[in-house]
Amino acid sequence: MSWTPAELAALKKAYAAGATRVSYEGKTVEYDSGAQLLARIRIIEAEIAATSGKKKPVAGFARFTREIR
Repeated sequence: MSWTPAELAALKKAYAAGATRVSYEGKTVEYDSGAQLLARIRIIEAEIAATSGKKKPVAGFARFTREIR
């Protein structure tokens, strides 16, 4: 699905304001919830990262053991 920088900016602005209705480039879209809006933002950001060649950051957990003598 195609997206535009204007769409991403409008989505972020609406999410920051707590709104679920977004208008950009003469279009208006209403999302059911903030979670759905945030999911759309994440999809667009992931697509940008994939097409720009940047690797997606990986989060992990370090694990340590303590040896008692």
